[in-house]
Amino acid sequence: MVIETCNLTKRYGDFTAVSQVNLTVKKGEIFGFLGVNGAGKTTTIRMLLGLITPTLGACYLNGQKVARRNLAIWNQVGYLVEKPHAYPQLTVKENLEIFCYYRGIKRQNILNEVMEKLKLRTYASCKAANLSTGNKQRLGLAKAIIHQPAILILDEPTNGLDPLGIMEMRDLLKDLAENQGVTILMSSHKLDEIARIATKIAIIHQGRLIKEITKEQLAVELKKVLVVQVNDQQTGSKVLAQAGYQVQKNGVQLLITDQEALNYPDKIACLLVEKGCPPTLLKVQKENLEDYFLRIVTKGGESSV
Repeated sequence: MVIETCNLTKRYGDFTAVSQVNLTVKKGEIFGFLGVNGAGKTTTIRMLLGLITPTLGACYLNGQKVARRNLAIWNQVGYLVEKPHAYPQLTVKENLEIFCYYRGIKRQNILNEVMEKLKLRTYASCKAANLSTGNKQRLGLAKAIIHQPAILILDEPTNGLDPLGIMEMRDLLKDLAENQGVTILMSSHKLDEIARIATKIAIIHQGRLIKEITKEQLAVELKKVLVVQVNDQQTGSKVLAQAGYQVQKNGVQLLITDQEALNYPDKIACLLVEKGCPPTLLKVQKENLEDYFLRIVTKGGESSV
């Protein structure tokens, strides 16, 4: 595994911020680390980066334990944690030049390449203090990828970005993972954002890892309902009930969760037409991602890891 935590725990006095978290991230994977604010995401990431010491457990990057003596592992790691740091009175280009110097990067044109990739060329001569929140985030990510790391650890990387910036960020991270084999762990409190990019998702709540799921499994686990609308709701409901379907009323709509109805909605349509009550609306509706997240968090993850 490229990124791994073993029973990772962090306590502050009587408060447990992170409790026995076990994560495994494979090479080239985009791992979404999901949780509400205060769930323990940033604390976990800070332990992964060696910024704080675990109370119990350990972190491993490329098979090497994260520890003060293992300085060499950071040559292959890029990161963005909370608010990105920059020298406020220096320009975007000057900030990146200093970072290249610290990293020992001597390759020509790397600055221009990274600024182009992060849409920062226009702001090359702009002082960091005068950047918008979104462009400060871009500068932080530019510093994270400028040394072409094999591992990227990002804490809420889309903070402050507009919808176009979020889409560009998503495309950039997909390119790094799919075409360059970069392993990415990124945190967020937005499931819809994570679901668009992550190959695997872990949900943390109150410091505990309560769910780990692949993108494909998520699609299966989302609750589905067949939404039916007819002109005569009472008759339509009676017809469906007599055919053995469990029907719930929701305003002007009838809701059916029977698996057969979900698999073969055309049978429902034919039944209603035959009984003289044709549907004016018939669609399979998936559970909202936000509702799914709240359901898992509220129940503590019935299928938790």
